[in-house]
Amino acid sequence: MSKKLFNIPLYIIATVLFGLKTYIVYRFIFEISLDNWMQEFILFVNPFASAFLVFALSVWFKERRQMKFLRYAALIGTLIIYFNLIFYRNFTDFITIPVLFQGSNAADLGSSFMSLVHIPDLLLFLDVAIIWVLSRKYPSVISAGYHKRGKTLALSVSLLFLLFNYTLAEIERPQLLQRTFDREYLVKNIGLFNYHIYDAVLQSKTKAQRVFADGNEMPEITEYVDEHVQNEEKSDMFGVAKGKNVIFISLESVQNFVINNKVNGEEITPFLNDLIDESYYFENFYHQTEQGKTSDSEFLIENSLYPLSRGAVFFTHGQNEYHASPEILGENGYFTSVFHANNKSFWNRDVMYDSLGYDKFFDVDSYEVTEDNSIGWGLKDKPFFEQSMKYLQSQQQPFYSKFITLTNHYPFDLEEEDASIDKYDSNSKTLNQYFPTVRYTDEAVEQFFKDLKESGLYENSVIVLMGDHYGISEFHNKAMGQYLGKEITPYEHIQLQRVPLFIHIPGEEGGVISEIAGQIDVKPTILSLLGIETDDDITFGTDLFAKDRKEFIALRNGDYISDDYIYTKGQCYDRKTGELLESEPTGLEQKQEDTAEGLCEPIKEKVDKELSYSDKLIYGDLFRFYDFNDEEDGQDEQNDQSDQVEQ
Repeated sequence: MSKKLFNIPLYIIATVLFGLKTYIVYRFIFEISLDNWMQEFILFVNPFASAFLVFALSVWFKERRQMKFLRYAALIGTLIIYFNLIFYRNFTDFITIPVLFQGSNAADLGSSFMSLVHIPDLLLFLDVAIIWVLSRKYPSVISAGYHKRGKTLALSVSLLFLLFNYTLAEIERPQLLQRTFDREYLVKNIGLFNYHIYDAVLQSKTKAQRVFADGNEMPEITEYVDEHVQNEEKSDMFGVAKGKNVIFISLESVQNFVINNKVNGEEITPFLNDLIDESYYFENFYHQTEQGKTSDSEFLIENSLYPLSRGAVFFTHGQNEYHASPEILGENGYFTSVFHANNKSFWNRDVMYDSLGYDKFFDVDSYEVTEDNSIGWGLKDKPFFEQSMKYLQSQQQPFYSKFITLTNHYPFDLEEEDASIDKYDSNSKTLNQYFPTVRYTDEAVEQFFKDLKESGLYENSVIVLMGDHYGISEFHNKAMGQYLGKEITPYEHIQLQRVPLFIHIPGEEGGVISEIAGQIDVKPTILSLLGIETDDDITFGTDLFAKDRKEFIALRNGDYISDDYIYTKGQCYDRKTGELLESEPTGLEQKQEDTAEGLCEPIKEKVDKELSYSDKLIYGDLFRFYDFNDEEDGQDEQNDQSDQVEQ
């Protein structure tokens, strides 16, 4: 092969091939949303800027090492893209460093992982193969032999290219690195690899927060909670369930859109539909989880704190001091337990449950799990509830017991004999299989209610049922649009983050409640129903039955829902109509305060402040400086410790 044909250094060829591949993945597989031509241009530029910086480093090596560096740089870069792609297919999100430390969960992925691997994925490694062949067969004609000035020039150009990319990103979204909670914005503007570098910097920063924390932040946080969150006036429902058992059922991946809905002419959740008439049902209740999914849901409902924007609190801060519902209920005479037919170490539950104050964890070892009664992630929901009854009946009363279901878990596998309704017909296997597994969970809950009544526990119990997080990700928006009969816009996507919440109190008539609510509100609501005073507690949620409630529900990525607006992806929508509000005045009569920025930004500032306060409590493990039994003494102790640090 002629030397002229390959008179281009391999690092240039590698940059072009790798950059083009990365752009294709960004644009057509990650399905990153683009609002204007500028975002499109930045998305195209950033993979080439990152690739050029890495591959240009090769010119500093001698020929043999240069070729080896390029081969392995391309391979490692492709593996990073691919692992993010696998993660994205399941969570519509990008990997963070804390998630990597959750590797012990991988052993339980099983069929979920295999369903995320596609044969066409092999094409992602095509450029790696080309680089490998060229570096092996034609090293002498594609190596870059430069003097020091040429090497410095190559590095300087690559850095200028990266600076150009970052400047464009700052123009498109000012203070990108300071303000964003959204990983998609980071990948869209600075690229996947620079995002991972940024994530590593954040990780080191957050690790240092606990080391240097001294409790001085607590007065500011408690002042905010007292002024903006806690309601001194008790709701009319305070104490209506005093002394009753609490049975909490976490409905895996159940979203609100299945309630009172049909597929193929069949009701998806007939039992839950009927239960609305006998319960307090919150139809605008949003999950607020992030990368920790079910564990984030547990963290929210037990602590009324927000999960972290990266990783899962259960893993990264499982040994912190908390003031969770199980601990508070234990101090008020309750026996507290969790029922979940999975390994006790999954999501680090065995450690975290001790920190939360649970008395007992009935994990997979408490159940008889066979090939016939399990599928996918473990024991099917019907035998799970059935086998749990003997433990529930033997518990000391009053008790607080949480049940975590499994069958309706991605990839929503279900054997034919267990399916009561047919699959949906769309281009999404995930959505198609979702409806029969939701129906199976609905039937399992119905049987559990019957067993509770037969056991005599029903009448003396409050039963709370809640969807823990979404089941159908943005990756399946086209199929969701087909099922719902409308386009899934950013506004509709936020509406799909609603999950069902039922509070069923035998003897209470209940009713449908339309006010906005979120998982952050569950803890204060349950404690209020039981008549437990929580004046010294630090939470960011409010009693769902209180009259004067907080004006917004914050999502972990910084989006929010208020009574009037929905804010997502930097845009402001009218909550009731879904209309996108203008960001600039459109006429002489329209004032700046009536634009999207004027209407949504004030609440956005409160959301960011509240999320940051919650983060400080977790990263700094600040509750170790606070005495919840005596707020005044707690402040004195906190000041003493602060003085010791200063000395």
